[in-house]
Amino acid sequence: METKILLRNTLLALLIALSACKNELQPYDSKSNDVALATPADIQIATFGNYAMLVAEPYTRHFLTLNEWPGDNVVQSGADGDQASLAASYLHIPAMYPTQDFWAQSYKLIYATNLIIDKITDGESAALDQLKGENLFLRALAHFNLVRLFGRPYAQNKGQNPGIPVITSVKAEEFPTRHTVKEVYDQVIKDLLQAAVLMKEAKNANFASKEVAEALLSRVYLYMEDNANAILYANKVIDSKRYQLASIDTYKKSPTLVPETNPETIFNFRHTLADNKDKNAVGSLYYNDPATLSTGWGEYYASQTFMDLLNEHPEDARLSFITPHYINGKIQYRGTSPIYFINKFNWQEGIANLSSPVYLRLAEMYLNRAEAYAKTGQNQLAINDVNTIRTRAGLTGKALYTLNDLKGRGSVLNVVLEERRLELAFEGHRPGDLYRNNLPLVRAYPGLHGTDNFHFRVEPTHPRVIFYIPEREVNINKNLVQNP
Repeated sequence: METKILLRNTLLALLIALSACKNELQPYDSKSNDVALATPADIQIATFGNYAMLVAEPYTRHFLTLNEWPGDNVVQSGADGDQASLAASYLHIPAMYPTQDFWAQSYKLIYATNLIIDKITDGESAALDQLKGENLFLRALAHFNLVRLFGRPYAQNKGQNPGIPVITSVKAEEFPTRHTVKEVYDQVIKDLLQAAVLMKEAKNANFASKEVAEALLSRVYLYMEDNANAILYANKVIDSKRYQLASIDTYKKSPTLVPETNPETIFNFRHTLADNKDKNAVGSLYYNDPATLSTGWGEYYASQTFMDLLNEHPEDARLSFITPHYINGKIQYRGTSPIYFINKFNWQEGIANLSSPVYLRLAEMYLNRAEAYAKTGQNQLAINDVNTIRTRAGLTGKALYTLNDLKGRGSVLNVVLEERRLELAFEGHRPGDLYRNNLPLVRAYPGLHGTDNFHFRVEPTHPRVIFYIPEREVNINKNLVQNP
């Protein structure tokens, strides 16, 4: 099978690259899987290779753009040559290279994790259990991120809409069909629960651990409207005391930190100096140093409605993640869009476009719990969690919520969703937060949105809430039914 051969060769190439210190290396295409994964040390090296797949451009960049640009926190300021802009305008095509590359990279990762998972029997050793657990987590992450892009929100039709193929073995059928969204979620949960049991090492945020699996479980359960379990697993992570909300000063400078030094980060896509993508990095799409205008493309800005919301409280620490472009005290524009550069993915270790995007962090656990509380009538607890996040952002007094003062937000759930918008901005949550809650996307602000640049609205039932299955995959595998 051509795809499996490609994936095997990709993994073995990674093994060679990561074990270059060994002697008498054989060419990657002459090694069988049994030889490549013969010892625990080989399996560790292969697992490092699997983490490396998350850092590759086809994963990190496309994960963030495809999950963020369809929302209302970001505005496309003008025409560009990146096909991910079709996500922003909702003018998707089946042959988009960002979706094709992300799909291919995701299944490479899934296949590579399956090689290891199939190899290890539970209980062989604590070290092998840990590695199996890490690969189960990575497999779950890959499936979950795919179904978010290519399968409709779980709440629509109770998960019975087409999802993506679930691949749990290297012996899987050559041309798989699409599983339902529910079946994908069920497998993701099964993998995460097993991973949480197997992993005993408290590794840093560059690697999976028990709490990392539990944090993703909280998100998955929230997305499938299992509010009790969303609360349960958020509590497990919070109560573990492994993570703390960063101080206000640390929070403001968090993009510049080496991520494992941030007490709030649960799991990130760790980029080292050697992984710097420069102007191909996601940070380059959002930011261009105003002092030189030479560090990036900087064509996607914070939207005006997002800025209006954030500017309600000038003391809000989250304003630190925005760099307005002023000249002589006047905001500059590209076309009709004011230039509010986003610096949340810049200046790690002093490098303009180096970043290790955070996938899971403690603030999300509070907000997952708050949303689930709001949906189960536990409104005071939901408000408490929201105020915890607002207090960390430097807000006090009348800027905090009470049940008697929701500040015109209408409901506690609206309060929570707005706080998610502010706190998790640009991290790939906003479109999903809208559509899984049966809310429309509304862009009543200037920008290059698509068919109507000033009054753009997308209903949660719109076909392009999700992406087409990549054309190449449908052409190769006739069992894949295309999204309408």
